Amino acid sequence: MTTTHPAGPPGADEDAILADITAMIAQVLEDDGLDGTEVGTQTRFGRDLEFESIDLVTLAGHLEARYGRDVNFAEFVASMELDDIIELTVGRLVEHVAGCLKSAEAA
Repeated sequence: MTTTHPAGPPGADEDAILADITAMIAQVLEDDGLDGTEVGTQTRFGRDLEFESIDLVTLAGHLEARYGRDVNFAEFVASMELDDIIELTVGRLVEHVAGCLKSAEAA
């Protein structure tokens, strides 16, 4: 599986991160597709995109390939309650990625 992303180093720009994550979601749902679902910050992985646990694992792999180990999706999810995971929005993930990248840049 080859992953292509925009050229240049990843930054902490939330619009760019949202675009990256949207592209990753489309890749994860390749067989099923987004079926016209518009992905935005309020889009929920479970209810709106019908992500299953294996889809989240695949997304985690895409996130690491794009942003490196600074964005530890497994650690992020492990810190949540089950209800929070079920209701996880794309926007919350974007905020997490942006925060991790800003922390990594400051280090």
